[in-house]
Amino acid sequence: MKRKLCLILVIAGLCIIGLSSCEKGSGNFHLTIENDSKQQGSNRFERNGWIYVHIEGSPEKLGYQHGYLLAEEINDLLRVMKPFLQHQSKRDWNFYRNASEQMLWPKMDKEYQDEIDGIVAGANAKGVKLDRYDIVAMNGFIELAYYYVPMLDKAKGQQASTKAPGNCSAFIATGGWTKDRRIVMGHNAWTDYVIGSRWNIIFDIKPKEGHRILMDGLPGVIASMDDFGVNSNGIMVTETTITSFFGFDPSGKPEFERARKALQYSNSIDDYVRIMLEGNNGGYANDWLVGDNKTGEIALFELGLKQSSVRRTKDGYFFGSNFPVDEKLLKTETTFDVNNKASSPNARRTRWEQLMTQYKGEIDIEAAKKFETDSFDAFVKKEGANERSLCGAVEISPRGVPEWDWPKYFPGGTVQAKVMDGQMAEKMQMQAAYGHPCAPDFIAEDFLKQHKEYEWMRGLLRDMKTGAWTQFVTGMK
Repeated sequence: MKRKLCLILVIAGLCIIGLSSCEKGSGNFHLTIENDSKQQGSNRFERNGWIYVHIEGSPEKLGYQHGYLLAEEINDLLRVMKPFLQHQSKRDWNFYRNASEQMLWPKMDKEYQDEIDGIVAGANAKGVKLDRYDIVAMNGFIELAYYYVPMLDKAKGQQASTKAPGNCSAFIATGGWTKDRRIVMGHNAWTDYVIGSRWNIIFDIKPKEGHRILMDGLPGVIASMDDFGVNSNGIMVTETTITSFFGFDPSGKPEFERARKALQYSNSIDDYVRIMLEGNNGGYANDWLVGDNKTGEIALFELGLKQSSVRRTKDGYFFGSNFPVDEKLLKTETTFDVNNKASSPNARRTRWEQLMTQYKGEIDIEAAKKFETDSFDAFVKKEGANERSLCGAVEISPRGVPEWDWPKYFPGGTVQAKVMDGQMAEKMQMQAAYGHPCAPDFIAEDFLKQHKEYEWMRGLLRDMKTGAWTQFVTGMK
Protein backbone atom coordinates (compact mmCIF):
# COMPACT_ATOMS: atom_id res chain seq x y z
CA MET A 1 0.00 0.00 0.00
CA LYS A 2 2.83 2.37 0.92
CA ARG A 3 4.66 1.58 -2.36
CA LYS A 4 1.48 2.26 -4.38
CA LEU A 5 0.90 5.54 -2.53
CA CYS A 6 4.51 6.61 -3.18
CA LEU A 7 4.13 5.89 -6.89
CA ILE A 8 0.98 7.98 -7.06
CA LEU A 9 2.70 10.85 -5.23
CA VAL A 10 5.70 10.68 -7.60
CA ILE A 11 3.41 10.79 -10.63
CA ALA A 12 1.43 13.69 -9.18
CA GLY A 13 4.64 15.57 -8.43
CA LEU A 14 5.89 15.14 -11.96
CA CYS A 15 2.59 16.46 -13.31
CA ILE A 16 2.70 19.48 -11.04
CA ILE A 17 6.24 20.54 -11.91
CA GLY A 18 5.60 20.06 -15.62
CA LEU A 19 8.12 17.32 -16.33
CA SER A 20 5.41 15.08 -17.69
CA SER A 21 1.86 14.97 -18.94
CA CYS A 22 -0.55 12.68 -17.05
CA GLU A 23 -3.82 11.24 -18.19
CA LYS A 24 -6.34 9.11 -16.35
CA GLY A 25 -8.13 6.52 -18.41
CA SER A 26 -9.89 3.26 -17.48
CA GLY A 27 -8.72 3.75 -13.92
CA ASN A 28 -5.03 3.84 -14.88
CA PHE A 29 -2.51 6.70 -14.85
CA HIS A 30 -0.49 7.13 -18.04
CA LEU A 31 2.86 8.84 -17.53
CA THR A 32 4.52 10.47 -20.56
CA ILE A 33 7.84 12.19 -19.91
CA GLU A 34 8.04 15.29 -22.13
CA ASN A 35 11.19 15.67 -24.17
CA ASP A 36 12.14 19.34 -23.98
CA SER A 37 15.45 18.90 -25.84
CA LYS A 38 13.89 20.41 -28.98
CA GLN A 39 13.48 23.70 -27.12
CA GLN A 40 17.01 23.80 -25.73
CA GLY A 41 18.82 27.05 -26.50
CA SER A 42 15.81 28.89 -27.95
CA ASN A 43 14.24 32.04 -26.57
CA ARG A 44 11.83 34.87 -27.38
CA PHE A 45 11.15 38.39 -26.16
CA GLU A 46 9.24 41.47 -27.37
CA ARG A 47 10.49 45.03 -27.68
CA ASN A 48 9.04 48.18 -29.30
CA GLY A 49 6.68 46.25 -31.58
CA TRP A 50 9.22 43.58 -32.55
CA ILE A 51 9.33 39.93 -31.53
CA TYR A 52 12.89 38.63 -31.24
CA VAL A 53 13.28 34.86 -31.64
CA HIS A 54 16.48 32.86 -31.26
CA ILE A 55 16.47 29.32 -32.67
CA GLU A 56 19.35 26.88 -33.09
CA GLY A 57 20.24 23.34 -34.11
CA SER A 58 19.33 20.88 -36.85
CA PRO A 59 16.68 21.81 -39.44
CA GLU A 60 14.04 19.88 -37.47
CA LYS A 61 14.98 21.71 -34.26
CA LEU A 62 15.11 25.10 -35.96
CA GLY A 63 11.62 24.51 -37.28
CA TYR A 64 10.20 23.13 -34.05
CA GLN A 65 11.51 26.04 -32.01
CA HIS A 66 10.21 28.49 -34.61
CA GLY A 67 6.75 26.91 -34.68
CA TYR A 68 6.54 26.55 -30.91
CA LEU A 69 7.72 30.06 -30.02
CA LEU A 70 5.62 31.77 -32.71
CA ALA A 71 2.58 29.48 -32.79
CA GLU A 72 0.11 32.25 -31.94
CA GLU A 73 1.59 34.63 -34.54
CA ILE A 74 1.69 31.90 -37.23
CA ASN A 75 -1.95 31.07 -36.56
CA ASP A 76 -2.90 34.75 -36.80
CA LEU A 77 -1.00 35.29 -40.05
CA LEU A 78 -2.62 32.20 -41.56
CA ARG A 79 -6.04 33.45 -40.42
CA VAL A 80 -5.70 36.82 -42.20
CA MET A 81 -3.72 35.60 -45.21
CA LYS A 82 -6.49 33.27 -46.40
CA PRO A 83 -9.21 35.91 -46.98
CA PHE A 84 -6.72 38.59 -48.01
CA LEU A 85 -5.22 36.52 -50.84
CA GLN A 86 -8.62 35.27 -51.93
CA HIS A 87 -9.86 38.85 -52.24
CA GLN A 88 -6.78 39.90 -54.19
CA SER A 89 -6.21 36.90 -56.45
CA LYS A 90 -9.71 35.37 -56.67
CA ARG A 91 -8.20 32.04 -55.57
CA ASP A 92 -9.07 30.32 -52.31
CA TRP A 93 -6.61 28.81 -49.87
CA ASN A 94 -6.97 25.36 -51.42
CA PHE A 95 -5.44 26.78 -54.60
CA TYR A 96 -2.37 27.90 -52.66
CA ARG A 97 -2.14 24.62 -50.78
CA ASN A 98 -2.38 22.59 -53.98
CA ALA A 99 0.27 24.70 -55.71
CA SER A 100 2.49 24.26 -52.67
CA GLU A 101 2.03 20.49 -52.62
CA GLN A 102 2.34 19.88 -56.34
CA MET A 103 4.75 22.60 -57.50
CA LEU A 104 6.84 24.01 -54.64
CA TRP A 105 7.33 21.20 -52.11
CA PRO A 106 8.79 18.57 -54.52
CA LYS A 107 11.54 20.97 -55.61
CA MET A 108 12.69 21.93 -52.12
CA ASP A 109 15.92 20.68 -50.55
CA LYS A 110 15.37 18.16 -47.76
CA GLU A 111 17.00 20.54 -45.29
CA TYR A 112 14.22 23.08 -45.70
CA GLN A 113 11.49 20.45 -45.98
CA ASP A 114 12.63 19.20 -42.58
CA GLU A 115 12.62 22.73 -41.18
CA ILE A 116 9.09 23.35 -42.43
CA ASP A 117 7.88 20.05 -40.99
CA GLY A 118 9.50 21.14 -37.75
CA ILE A 119 7.52 24.41 -37.80
CA VAL A 120 4.35 22.37 -38.21
CA ALA A 121 5.29 20.08 -35.31
CA GLY A 122 6.10 23.02 -33.04
CA ALA A 123 2.89 24.87 -33.86
CA ASN A 124 0.84 21.68 -33.49
CA ALA A 125 2.40 21.15 -30.06
CA LYS A 126 0.95 24.51 -29.03
CA GLY A 127 -2.49 23.54 -30.31
CA VAL A 128 -2.38 25.28 -33.71
CA LYS A 129 -3.91 23.13 -36.44
CA LEU A 130 -2.05 23.38 -39.74
CA ASP A 131 0.12 21.20 -41.96
CA ARG A 132 3.18 21.49 -44.17
CA TYR A 133 1.26 22.81 -47.18
CA ASP A 134 -0.18 25.66 -45.12
CA ILE A 135 3.36 26.63 -44.13
CA VAL A 136 4.74 26.24 -47.66
CA ALA A 137 1.91 28.41 -49.00
CA MET A 138 2.67 31.07 -46.38
CA ASN A 139 6.32 30.99 -47.42
CA GLY A 140 5.49 31.15 -51.11
CA PHE A 141 2.56 33.55 -51.01
CA ILE A 142 4.35 36.34 -52.90
CA GLU A 143 5.61 34.20 -55.77
CA LEU A 144 2.32 32.29 -55.97
CA ALA A 145 -0.10 35.23 -55.75
CA TYR A 146 1.82 37.81 -57.77
CA TYR A 147 3.82 35.74 -60.30
CA TYR A 148 2.19 32.32 -60.71
CA VAL A 149 -1.41 33.62 -60.71
CA PRO A 150 -0.76 36.21 -63.48
CA MET A 151 0.90 33.47 -65.54
CA LEU A 152 -2.21 31.28 -65.19
CA ASP A 153 -4.51 34.17 -66.05
CA LYS A 154 -2.52 34.99 -69.16
CA ALA A 155 -2.56 31.35 -70.26
CA LYS A 156 -6.37 31.48 -70.14
CA GLY A 157 -6.47 34.73 -72.10
CA GLN A 158 -7.73 36.61 -69.06
CA GLN A 159 -6.64 39.91 -67.60
CA ALA A 160 -4.27 39.32 -64.70
CA SER A 161 -6.04 39.54 -61.34
CA THR A 162 -2.75 40.41 -59.62
CA LYS A 163 0.62 41.76 -60.63
CA ALA A 164 4.19 41.83 -59.35
CA PRO A 165 4.49 44.16 -56.36
CA GLY A 166 6.43 47.40 -56.37
CA ASN A 167 7.41 47.88 -52.78
CA CYS A 168 10.31 49.00 -50.58
CA SER A 169 13.09 51.61 -50.62
CA ALA A 170 16.65 50.41 -50.03
CA PHE A 171 20.29 51.40 -50.49
CA ILE A 172 23.82 50.16 -49.91
CA ALA A 173 26.94 52.33 -50.02
CA THR A 174 30.68 51.93 -49.45
CA GLY A 175 34.11 53.55 -49.90
CA GLY A 176 34.20 57.31 -50.38
CA TRP A 177 30.44 57.61 -50.01
CA THR A 178 30.33 56.56 -46.36
CA LYS A 179 31.78 58.31 -43.31
CA ASP A 180 34.09 55.45 -42.31
CA ARG A 181 34.50 54.05 -45.84
CA ARG A 182 32.79 50.83 -44.75
CA ILE A 183 29.45 49.46 -45.94
CA VAL A 184 26.20 51.08 -44.80
CA MET A 185 22.86 49.49 -45.73
CA GLY A 186 19.22 50.39 -45.15
CA HIS A 187 15.76 49.17 -46.15
CA ASN A 188 12.15 49.92 -45.46
CA ALA A 189 9.34 47.50 -46.24
CA TRP A 190 6.33 48.73 -48.19
CA THR A 191 3.32 46.47 -48.19
CA ASP A 192 -0.36 46.31 -47.32
CA TYR A 193 -1.06 46.76 -43.63
CA VAL A 194 -2.85 43.41 -43.27
CA ILE A 195 0.34 41.40 -43.86
CA GLY A 196 2.78 44.22 -43.13
CA SER A 197 1.67 44.92 -39.57
CA ARG A 198 2.68 41.33 -38.84
CA TRP A 199 6.13 41.69 -40.45
CA ASN A 200 7.68 42.20 -37.05
CA ILE A 201 9.90 39.23 -36.29
CA ILE A 202 13.67 39.49 -35.72
CA PHE A 203 15.14 36.04 -36.33
CA ASP A 204 18.47 34.99 -34.82
CA ILE A 205 19.08 31.63 -36.51
CA LYS A 206 22.03 29.43 -35.57
CA PRO A 207 21.81 26.44 -37.91
CA LYS A 208 23.77 23.22 -37.53
CA GLU A 209 25.18 23.78 -41.03
CA GLY A 210 26.07 27.07 -42.69
CA HIS A 211 26.34 30.53 -41.18
CA ARG A 212 24.42 32.15 -38.38
CA ILE A 213 21.77 34.60 -39.60
CA LEU A 214 20.24 37.79 -38.22
CA MET A 215 17.26 38.96 -40.28
CA ASP A 216 13.75 40.34 -40.06
CA GLY A 217 10.77 38.32 -41.25
CA LEU A 218 7.24 37.00 -40.95
CA PRO A 219 6.10 34.30 -38.51
CA GLY A 220 6.19 30.83 -40.06
CA VAL A 221 8.48 31.92 -42.90
CA ILE A 222 12.02 30.55 -43.26
CA ALA A 223 13.36 33.50 -45.33
CA SER A 224 13.17 37.18 -44.50
CA MET A 225 10.79 37.78 -47.45
CA ASP A 226 11.41 41.55 -47.45
CA ASP A 227 15.04 40.50 -47.31
CA PHE A 228 17.16 42.38 -44.83
CA GLY A 229 19.84 40.40 -43.07
CA VAL A 230 23.45 39.50 -42.44
CA ASN A 231 25.29 36.22 -41.93
CA SER A 232 28.21 35.48 -39.64
CA ASN A 233 30.66 35.55 -42.57
CA GLY A 234 29.88 39.19 -43.32
CA ILE A 235 27.44 38.87 -46.22
CA MET A 236 24.91 41.71 -45.98
CA VAL A 237 21.72 41.54 -48.06
CA THR A 238 18.63 43.55 -48.87
CA GLU A 239 16.50 44.15 -52.00
CA THR A 240 13.59 45.88 -53.67
CA THR A 241 11.14 44.25 -56.07
CA ILE A 242 11.04 45.02 -59.79
CA THR A 243 7.60 46.43 -60.40
CA SER A 244 5.64 45.80 -63.64
CA PHE A 245 7.52 42.51 -63.99
CA PHE A 246 6.03 39.45 -65.66
CA GLY A 247 7.28 35.89 -65.99
CA PHE A 248 7.33 32.70 -63.92
CA ASP A 249 8.73 29.21 -64.39
CA PRO A 250 6.71 26.53 -62.53
CA SER A 251 9.58 24.06 -62.94
CA GLY A 252 12.00 26.21 -60.93
CA LYS A 253 12.88 26.12 -57.24
CA PRO A 254 10.93 28.34 -54.82
CA GLU A 255 12.39 31.80 -54.44
CA PHE A 256 11.95 31.79 -50.68
CA GLU A 257 14.12 28.69 -50.34
CA ARG A 258 16.87 30.07 -52.59
CA ALA A 259 16.88 33.36 -50.64
CA ARG A 260 17.22 31.55 -47.32
CA LYS A 261 19.89 29.19 -48.67
CA ALA A 262 21.89 32.07 -50.17
CA LEU A 263 21.97 33.97 -46.88
CA GLN A 264 22.80 30.83 -44.89
CA TYR A 265 25.59 29.46 -47.09
CA SER A 266 27.16 32.40 -48.95
CA ASN A 267 30.78 33.36 -48.26
CA SER A 268 30.95 35.93 -51.04
CA ILE A 269 28.88 37.98 -53.45
CA ASP A 270 29.63 35.36 -56.11
CA ASP A 271 28.17 32.66 -53.86
CA TYR A 272 25.02 34.68 -53.36
CA VAL A 273 24.52 35.19 -57.09
CA ARG A 274 25.22 31.53 -57.87
CA ILE A 275 22.76 30.17 -55.30
CA MET A 276 19.99 32.53 -56.35
CA LEU A 277 20.45 31.58 -60.00
CA GLU A 278 20.27 27.83 -59.33
CA GLY A 279 16.76 26.77 -60.34
CA ASN A 280 15.58 30.38 -60.68
CA ASN A 281 11.79 30.43 -61.17
CA GLY A 282 11.40 34.18 -61.71
CA GLY A 283 9.22 34.46 -58.62
CA TYR A 284 9.70 37.61 -56.57
CA ALA A 285 11.98 39.25 -59.13
CA ASN A 286 14.29 41.67 -57.32
CA ASP A 287 17.16 44.10 -57.44
CA TRP A 288 19.33 42.49 -54.76
CA LEU A 289 21.76 44.76 -52.91
CA VAL A 290 24.56 42.61 -51.55
CA GLY A 291 27.65 43.55 -49.56
CA ASP A 292 30.72 41.62 -48.43
CA ASN A 293 31.81 43.16 -45.14
CA LYS A 294 35.16 41.36 -45.37
CA THR A 295 36.20 43.23 -48.52
CA GLY A 296 33.98 46.33 -48.52
CA GLU A 297 32.63 45.39 -51.96
CA ILE A 298 28.95 45.88 -52.77
CA ALA A 299 26.83 44.71 -55.70
CA LEU A 300 23.52 45.26 -57.41
CA PHE A 301 22.34 41.85 -58.57
CA GLU A 302 19.24 42.23 -60.73
CA LEU A 303 17.41 38.94 -61.10
CA GLY A 304 14.44 38.51 -63.37
CA LEU A 305 13.44 35.23 -65.01
CA LYS A 306 15.55 34.95 -68.16
CA GLN A 307 17.58 38.08 -67.57
CA SER A 308 20.05 38.85 -64.80
CA SER A 309 23.00 41.19 -64.32
CA VAL A 310 25.57 42.10 -61.66
CA ARG A 311 27.15 45.51 -61.03
CA ARG A 312 29.91 45.77 -58.40
CA THR A 313 32.03 48.43 -56.71
CA LYS A 314 34.23 49.13 -53.68
CA ASP A 315 33.64 52.87 -53.95
CA GLY A 316 30.06 53.83 -54.69
CA TYR A 317 26.43 53.05 -53.97
CA PHE A 318 23.38 51.25 -55.29
CA PHE A 319 19.78 51.87 -54.41
CA GLY A 320 16.37 50.48 -55.23
CA SER A 321 12.83 51.75 -55.38
CA ASN A 322 11.25 49.15 -57.66
CA PHE A 323 12.55 50.30 -61.03
CA PRO A 324 14.37 47.91 -63.43
CA VAL A 325 18.01 48.75 -64.18
CA ASP A 326 19.17 46.53 -67.03
CA GLU A 327 17.90 47.70 -70.40
CA LYS A 328 17.28 44.20 -71.75
CA LEU A 329 15.36 43.11 -68.68
CA LEU A 330 13.36 46.35 -68.79
CA LYS A 331 12.27 45.73 -72.38
CA THR A 332 11.72 41.96 -72.34
CA GLU A 333 10.43 41.20 -68.84
CA THR A 334 8.58 44.33 -67.69
CA THR A 335 6.03 46.87 -68.81
CA PHE A 336 7.70 49.57 -66.74
CA ASP A 337 7.32 53.17 -67.98
CA VAL A 338 10.62 54.99 -67.47
CA ASN A 339 9.10 58.25 -68.71
CA ASN A 340 6.40 58.54 -66.05
CA LYS A 341 8.24 60.80 -63.61
CA ALA A 342 5.19 60.95 -61.34
CA SER A 343 5.23 57.22 -60.67
CA SER A 344 6.32 56.04 -57.26
CA PRO A 345 9.44 54.13 -58.43
CA ASN A 346 10.67 57.00 -60.60
CA ALA A 347 9.96 59.73 -58.04
CA ARG A 348 11.72 57.74 -55.35
CA ARG A 349 14.63 57.09 -57.70
CA THR A 350 15.01 60.85 -58.11
CA ARG A 351 14.95 61.28 -54.35
CA TRP A 352 17.62 58.61 -53.88
CA GLU A 353 19.88 60.40 -56.35
CA GLN A 354 19.38 63.67 -54.47
CA LEU A 355 20.21 62.12 -51.09
CA MET A 356 23.27 60.23 -52.32
CA THR A 357 24.71 63.44 -53.77
CA GLN A 358 23.86 65.45 -50.66
CA TYR A 359 25.39 62.93 -48.24
CA LYS A 360 28.46 61.86 -50.20
CA GLY A 361 31.20 60.97 -47.73
CA GLU A 362 28.84 61.39 -44.77
CA ILE A 363 26.64 58.31 -44.96
CA ASP A 364 26.46 56.52 -41.62
CA ILE A 365 23.78 54.84 -39.49
CA GLU A 366 22.08 58.12 -38.60
CA ALA A 367 22.00 59.17 -42.25
CA ALA A 368 20.60 55.75 -43.17
CA LYS A 369 17.76 56.27 -40.68
CA LYS A 370 17.00 59.63 -42.26
CA PHE A 371 16.91 58.05 -45.72
CA GLU A 372 14.55 55.25 -44.71
CA THR A 373 12.18 57.66 -42.95
CA ASP A 374 12.34 60.38 -45.62
CA SER A 375 8.92 61.83 -46.47
CA PHE A 376 9.86 64.28 -49.26
CA ASP A 377 7.97 63.97 -52.56
CA ALA A 378 10.62 64.75 -55.17
CA PHE A 379 8.03 65.05 -57.96
CA VAL A 380 5.96 67.86 -56.43
CA LYS A 381 8.91 69.03 -54.30
CA LYS A 382 6.94 68.95 -51.08
CA GLU A 383 7.15 67.27 -47.67
CA GLY A 384 4.45 64.77 -46.81
CA ALA A 385 4.48 60.98 -46.85
CA ASN A 386 2.66 59.50 -49.84
CA GLU A 387 3.29 56.90 -52.52
CA ARG A 388 6.19 58.94 -53.96
CA SER A 389 8.25 59.42 -50.79
CA LEU A 390 10.94 56.95 -49.77
CA CYS A 391 8.95 56.26 -46.62
CA GLY A 392 5.37 55.99 -47.84
CA ALA A 393 1.91 56.11 -46.30
CA VAL A 394 -0.68 55.51 -48.98
CA GLU A 395 -3.69 55.64 -46.66
CA ILE A 396 -3.13 59.39 -46.25
CA SER A 397 -2.09 60.07 -49.83
CA PRO A 398 -3.19 63.54 -51.05
CA ARG A 399 -3.58 62.60 -54.69
CA GLY A 400 -6.97 62.70 -56.32
CA VAL A 401 -6.85 59.72 -58.67
CA PRO A 402 -5.43 56.19 -58.44
CA GLU A 403 -1.91 55.93 -59.87
CA TRP A 404 0.83 53.31 -60.05
CA ASP A 405 -0.19 50.01 -58.40
CA TRP A 406 -1.83 51.39 -55.24
CA PRO A 407 -5.54 52.26 -55.29
CA LYS A 408 -6.53 55.56 -53.75
CA TYR A 409 -6.27 55.55 -49.95
CA PHE A 410 -5.26 51.90 -49.86
CA PRO A 411 -4.22 50.85 -46.33
CA GLY A 412 -0.57 50.30 -47.12
CA GLY A 413 2.88 51.82 -47.24
CA THR A 414 5.99 51.58 -45.11
CA VAL A 415 5.48 49.17 -42.22
CA GLN A 416 9.01 49.01 -40.78
CA ALA A 417 12.61 50.00 -41.45
CA LYS A 418 16.07 48.57 -40.75
CA VAL A 419 19.67 49.83 -40.96
CA MET A 420 23.14 48.31 -40.53
CA ASP A 421 26.77 49.32 -41.05
CA GLY A 422 30.04 47.41 -41.25
CA GLN A 423 30.79 47.60 -37.55
CA MET A 424 27.32 46.31 -36.72
CA ALA A 425 27.58 43.54 -39.31
CA GLU A 426 30.80 42.34 -37.64
CA LYS A 427 28.89 41.99 -34.38
CA MET A 428 25.74 40.61 -36.03
CA GLN A 429 23.67 43.66 -35.11
CA MET A 430 20.94 45.74 -36.74
CA GLN A 431 18.70 48.62 -35.77
CA ALA A 432 15.01 48.43 -36.63
CA ALA A 433 11.89 50.59 -36.26
CA TYR A 434 8.41 49.06 -36.43
CA GLY A 435 5.56 50.99 -38.06
CA HIS A 436 5.79 53.91 -40.51
CA PRO A 437 8.00 56.50 -38.83
CA CYS A 438 7.20 59.13 -41.46
CA ALA A 439 3.47 59.31 -40.66
CA PRO A 440 1.08 59.10 -37.71
CA ASP A 441 0.19 55.78 -36.10
CA PHE A 442 -2.23 53.72 -38.16
CA ILE A 443 -5.45 53.06 -36.25
CA ALA A 444 -7.57 50.45 -38.03
CA GLU A 445 -10.98 51.56 -36.72
CA ASP A 446 -10.39 55.20 -37.70
CA PHE A 447 -9.45 54.16 -41.23
CA LEU A 448 -12.43 51.82 -41.64
CA LYS A 449 -14.86 54.51 -40.49
CA GLN A 450 -13.58 56.81 -43.20
CA HIS A 451 -13.29 54.22 -45.98
CA LYS A 452 -16.28 51.89 -46.06
CA GLU A 453 -14.99 50.22 -49.22
CA TYR A 454 -12.48 48.40 -47.01
CA GLU A 455 -15.02 47.02 -44.59
CA TRP A 456 -14.03 43.55 -45.82
CA MET A 457 -10.72 44.11 -44.03
CA ARG A 458 -12.38 44.39 -40.64
CA GLY A 459 -10.80 41.81 -38.39
CA LEU A 460 -7.78 41.61 -40.73
CA LEU A 461 -6.38 45.10 -40.24
CA ARG A 462 -4.91 45.93 -36.88
CA ASP A 463 -3.42 49.02 -35.32
CA MET A 464 0.18 49.74 -36.23
CA LYS A 465 1.92 52.14 -33.89
CA THR A 466 5.41 53.28 -34.70
CA GLY A 467 8.11 52.22 -32.26
CA ALA A 468 11.50 53.68 -31.52
CA TRP A 469 14.65 52.58 -33.32
CA THR A 470 15.81 49.48 -31.44
CA GLN A 471 19.10 47.63 -31.61
CA PHE A 472 19.13 43.85 -31.95
CA VAL A 473 22.10 41.49 -31.82
CA THR A 474 22.49 37.74 -31.97
CA GLY A 475 22.38 36.06 -28.59
CA MET A 476 20.00 38.55 -26.95
CA LYS A 477 17.73 37.37 -24.11
